[in-house]
Amino acid sequence: MKAFSTPAVAAVPKAAASRDTEAASRILRHWREGMPHDRMAHLVKDATRSLLRALQQRLARHDVALGHWTFLRILWERDGLTKRELSIEAGVAEPTTFTALRAMEALGYVRLEQRPDNRKNVYVFLTPQGRKLKRQLIPLAEAVNAIATRGVPEADVATTRRVLLAMIDNLAQEEAASP
Repeated sequence: MKAFSTPAVAAVPKAAASRDTEAASRILRHWREGMPHDRMAHLVKDATRSLLRALQQRLARHDVALGHWTFLRILWERDGLTKRELSIEAGVAEPTTFTALRAMEALGYVRLEQRPDNRKNVYVFLTPQGRKLKRQLIPLAEAVNAIATRGVPEADVATTRRVLLAMIDNLAQEEAASP
């Protein structure tokens, strides 16, 4: 498919990193002092935002957009999915996936193909450059996880995982049971 140009991912400026640190401090004060019993969804959202911000800063140093991270992770495990399958796996709309894939194609991370016997489906394959990113980027995500759990006993980390997985399962069951 025809590629189009896309701007390079900019590194996070020091001023932005300082604002992020200030924002994190405000969030911690909110949870510890202002609203220690606020809803779980808000706490999970704030933790997710902090984790993603830390990952985004590291990915930007490698000119990889945070939005491409999810697709790369899926393709590293299951290369050759259709655009639709990739959308479902990532939990995003097909137009969003297609826009990201076109940008990733322009960057040389993926190639998009249609098979002669089925021109309807677009298949997504990692390029050698896209596969190579795994060795560079996975350690960044692991570092973010290590930083996030620094000083937290391993038993607490394991409990947190079990609780979050149970919450995901409970909500999925509720959604499946809803009319």
